[in-house]
Amino acid sequence: MKDDLQQRIEEAVKNPRNLGEMDDADAIGTVGSPDCGDMLRMWIKFKDKDGEKIIDRATFQSFGCQTAIAVASVATEMLRGKTAAEAKTMSGEELAAPLGALPPVKIHCANLVEGALRSALSGEAGAAGEKVPAGSTLLGNINAGQASERKVKVVIN
Repeated sequence: MKDDLQQRIEEAVKNPRNLGEMDDADAIGTVGSPDCGDMLRMWIKFKDKDGEKIIDRATFQSFGCQTAIAVASVATEMLRGKTAAEAKTMSGEELAAPLGALPPVKIHCANLVEGALRSALSGEAGAAGEKVPAGSTLLGNINAGQASERKVKVVIN
């Protein structure tokens, strides 16, 4: 019988929320490395509410394990309605909380999502309010940064 954590991860992977690119994003963050295979990109769209910018929606793409996909899925749901300042204070543990406590070997998945969020909100890869380049995909980012002799293996489950 599967444990509760495994079931929640499988459900989030079977029905991921907010998966995919966002053409009208205000901010974008990418973390990871083609060397280890785990990469995650997060797009964020803001809206104005009572004179304050809040996160209207967030989406993601991931080249990583099922746990990374599950954490990104639940995290993008949690971010809706938060200000950038509130989102910046969220830890990987908080972003993964709806799944339950992750085993130590999977904590890096939550850190990956936290890193993409912080990258987007810090302006490292497109500042809030600054339009993200059209066609800026995670796969394109991987390919652009590769030397000709390096290879990336993409496995779709």
